[in-house]
Amino acid sequence: MKDEAERERAHAIFDPIADDYLTRDGVDIGAMFGSEGLRVRGKVFAFVGFAGGLVLKIPATRADELEAGGVAKRMEMRGHPAKEWVVVPTSTSEQWAPLIAEAFTFVDDITP
Repeated sequence: MKDEAERERAHAIFDPIADDYLTRDGVDIGAMFGSEGLRVRGKVFAFVGFAGGLVLKIPATRADELEAGGVAKRMEMRGHPAKEWVVVPTSTSEQWAPLIAEAFTFVDDITP
């Protein structure tokens, strides 16, 4: 139940931001890690995680900075931290919009 409430809270923050991106060329919603996320040309760059929180694909060096600053933590996949994926809690939701913008720019730049 806690995860469900946290997901709902996260979607209340994420969904209005996502709506703005869905007006851009090449951006849509698609599946990623059991959730639906924002994609640019088929590559996911941001979504609400299963346990709540914002999950982003960003450069590894930026992920290091966010983790060191206590803003985010590395997403774990099969018990290992992911290089370019971080989870940002709802407690720092004021940073979600600019971080989603960073993730969009990163994935847009690396996606043909």
